[in-house]
Amino acid sequence: MTSDASSTDARPLDELGFYGLAGAPRSPRDLIQECVDGEALGLGTVFLSERFNIKEIATISGVAGAVTERMRIATGVTNHNTRHPVVTASYATTMHRLTGGRFVLGLGRGMDRMFDAFGLPRITTAQLEDVAGIMRRLWRGEVVVGHDGPAGRWPVLTLDPDFREDIPLLLSAFGPQSLQLAGRAFDEVLLHTFFTDETLQRCVRTVKTSAEQAGRDPADVTVWSCFAVVGDWLPADVRLKKTVGRLATYLQAYGDLMVRTNGWDPEVLVRFRADPFVAGFRGALDGKATTAELEHVATLIPDEWLAPAATGSPEQCAAAVRRQIELGADAVILHGAAPTELAPVVQAYRALVA
Repeated sequence: MTSDASSTDARPLDELGFYGLAGAPRSPRDLIQECVDGEALGLGTVFLSERFNIKEIATISGVAGAVTERMRIATGVTNHNTRHPVVTASYATTMHRLTGGRFVLGLGRGMDRMFDAFGLPRITTAQLEDVAGIMRRLWRGEVVVGHDGPAGRWPVLTLDPDFREDIPLLLSAFGPQSLQLAGRAFDEVLLHTFFTDETLQRCVRTVKTSAEQAGRDPADVTVWSCFAVVGDWLPADVRLKKTVGRLATYLQAYGDLMVRTNGWDPEVLVRFRADPFVAGFRGALDGKATTAELEHVATLIPDEWLAPAATGSPEQCAAAVRRQIELGADAVILHGAAPTELAPVVQAYRALVA
């Protein structure tokens, strides 16, 4: 397997990551070359989000682990309510040993409406904290007897009494309760895309303060900024999909939370939802809408809502990525693009931090 991505420096960029199979890939096989390219660029972590289509997490993370030697593989994210906890813990341990300790188990809330439709229980903060404790106990080789907690009731949970696995846990966090949980009980935190500078700083403070209050070293909890990188070297229709289309899809799914978190004007969201095209559209706008349709959607979203992203030349994008770390993030996911599309900004970033 060869890589089309190139680097001017072999130094790994552990503070940078990317998403494998970003958007709506035609085939999960694309991940193989993406991982090879990402590792060649020196990116530190590939994040894999689970979708109930062709992105089943155990399969694609195994592929990522098999075709890489240095890069970490993180689920970004999966949900605990779709598998028995012993299955999830066993999957994580398998990945941990398969990759020589390069695996991160990332958990998140998911979407309530989807869980309601599928007959799955909605995920709560208390459940996530309970699950984190169960995972750590199982990885320490404990036998969990008679567990009765927010995540569920089980007579016996056990993997192997000889296990002494140190597997990082990541939480995708949005609201203050999740951020506080991440600080006290998780090792890494995944923030959301299109967070304003003020929102990013507030989230970092919440996580680090919670870690300190729990008697942990705040520096031991890594906060990842998930930062859209949409450079001007990409075609205009692709840039439109990765900016307007992506944010519009978030507004479709959980617009109230996005607006409340960023302190945006809620009346803009009301007008967005009331637009006849948006109201009648079926499916995700970034996956199904045409370029002409997205051009219309662009008239409904203020420029300031799209501003929290890296745009422009490779040098401008690199500076914007570096700015995320200056604002307090420990690391940055270059979101929404494959490694070959990210190569120009990664090379500019290397020159910036050299």
